[in-house]
Amino acid sequence: MTTTFKRLCVILVKDYKLDPQLLTPDATLESLGLDSLGATELFFSAEDVFSVTFPPEPVPLLSLGDVVRYIDTLLAEQQGGQPQATPAEPEAQPVR
Repeated sequence: MTTTFKRLCVILVKDYKLDPQLLTPDATLESLGLDSLGATELFFSAEDVFSVTFPPEPVPLLSLGDVVRYIDTLLAEQQGGQPQATPAEPEAQPVR
């Protein structure tokens, strides 16, 4: 979960300009200011970064931990648990 969580945090800091200190597994998408449209955009970004496909059926994902576990499940199902190699991603930097 740690690697997936860190990669998800990079997306949230880069694309949504969120403070990395707010990003915890227990943080709800709502508390981070992600409405349903923002969550959908996050899932599109996650599909690209993790090379997975989210099914069209809605899944109740309330917290970042829920999203991470769901991505890990999709990775296991779609790639046999082996994440595809991706270029190194920059460390999340604090927003100033």
